[in-house]
Amino acid sequence: MKVAIYCRLSEEDRNKAFKEDDSESIQNQKSMLIEYAVQKEWEIYNIYSDDDYTGADRNRPAFNKLLEDAAAHKFDIVLCKTQSRFTRELEIVEKYIHGLFPIWNIRFISIVDNADTEIKGNKKARQINGLINEWYLEDMSDNIKSVLTNKRRNGVHIGAFALYGYKKDPNQKGHLIIDEEAAQVVREVFTLFSQGMGKSAIARHLNEKGIPNPTEYKRLKGLRYQPPKTKTATLWKYYSIADMLVNEIYIGNMVQGKYGSISYKTKQNKPIPREQWIRVEGTHEPIIDMQLWNTVQQMIGQKAKPFSNGEIGIFARKVRCMHCGYVMRSTKSHDKRYLKCATKNVCKDACIGSFISSVVLEKHVLSEIKRFSEQYLNMDELEQNVVFHERLDETRKSLQAQLKEYKEKIIPCSEGIKTLYLDKVKGILSEEDFIQLSADLHKDRNTYEKLIAEVTAQLDALEKSASQSIDRRAQLEEYLSLEHLTHEVVNQLIDSIIVGKRNPETREIPIEINWKF
Repeated sequence: MKVAIYCRLSEEDRNKAFKEDDSESIQNQKSMLIEYAVQKEWEIYNIYSDDDYTGADRNRPAFNKLLEDAAAHKFDIVLCKTQSRFTRELEIVEKYIHGLFPIWNIRFISIVDNADTEIKGNKKARQINGLINEWYLEDMSDNIKSVLTNKRRNGVHIGAFALYGYKKDPNQKGHLIIDEEAAQVVREVFTLFSQGMGKSAIARHLNEKGIPNPTEYKRLKGLRYQPPKTKTATLWKYYSIADMLVNEIYIGNMVQGKYGSISYKTKQNKPIPREQWIRVEGTHEPIIDMQLWNTVQQMIGQKAKPFSNGEIGIFARKVRCMHCGYVMRSTKSHDKRYLKCATKNVCKDACIGSFISSVVLEKHVLSEIKRFSEQYLNMDELEQNVVFHERLDETRKSLQAQLKEYKEKIIPCSEGIKTLYLDKVKGILSEEDFIQLSADLHKDRNTYEKLIAEVTAQLDALEKSASQSIDRRAQLEEYLSLEHLTHEVVNQLIDSIIVGKRNPETREIPIEINWKF
């Protein structure tokens, strides 16, 4: 018999001298399990060991290798110290220990808690172990959340990274201190914005000066950072500046709890509503003084509207650059509006830059809307629509006839039940006969009630379909007479518009419209 030994570090026993070493817990597990296998005269196929992994982690490398080898039937037995070392999730217990292992003809043994799939009647004990371990995980998750929430409410910084402009205090855990080199850049950003420079212009200014963005700065300083996902991730961008200008941490307030885990079984997070964020004032030294902060917030509020007259742009958030995928931003020059690639604005090497006049784009979209409307409303389509309405009338009449028939048939059922009851009261029918006969009538009545409900629903759906067809045609007829677009029309019809760079030879700008229908 070939045995696979599996070991996992106990969370309560982290006592390694060096990171690369096995912990004492792992060494003890190996010794115990090897001795047990030798006593049973089993051949040890391999020792699978995961150090520094929790029992709820499904991405344990040795654990997954064990499962892969088990599927290939490279051994006959899986041997662990306890079932919880293999997994703390009841779902995994059922899937592998009680599901796939028996199919693969593999025996599972944990020697301390006496789990053994070969012993009849042992399954309930394993399931109880799995349930207890599941409760342990849930309780541990709740306890950790409670501790972290309490720390956040006390203004303690929780997180692997300090915000750009700060660094972690080496003398006080959970406290932030100013990183003066980065703080100078933060102050410059706030000052430039207060002087009227736009967010994209500030990003371009920092890139031209060769100032590394927060991610690149941390990398150069040897600090922990999130690895970049794109080649332009080292550049300052519009949204980096926008996020910085509204972050209260720069005025000494700790704002945390913006995201929360979906479940203790996954590492995925979800956004938390703003009113539930944990905000504590005066937890650390501010980089930005309140006067400058208030000035910037007031200016941001004024700049929230895209145009000076307060109107929302026709193509707001709808147009994207064909080359980099970024949303194209509206700009104004000589009283004319244009849409240009935001990435192109922060660095000339980031994107070749898409650019188009708002008037040109509006004419193109209007032309496409009218072309589509005409295509739908041509004579062939009208003829098809006549056929559709003829069929609709036929279907409606058929359904109405069925509805009338079912309603007529349900009346005798209800009256029959009443008659049977009177006969029972008069003693004409025995109780047994009444129950049997009335049950049949109840069954028939229920059947007709269901049929009436189904036919009524079909009629409602039919009327809705006819109404939508009329509304759609009326709406499309309106589009034929459109002279100018509005944001509402664009939002109703279009999912996104992709714009490329002008072809120098043909002078044409590639445009792709993704419709909502």
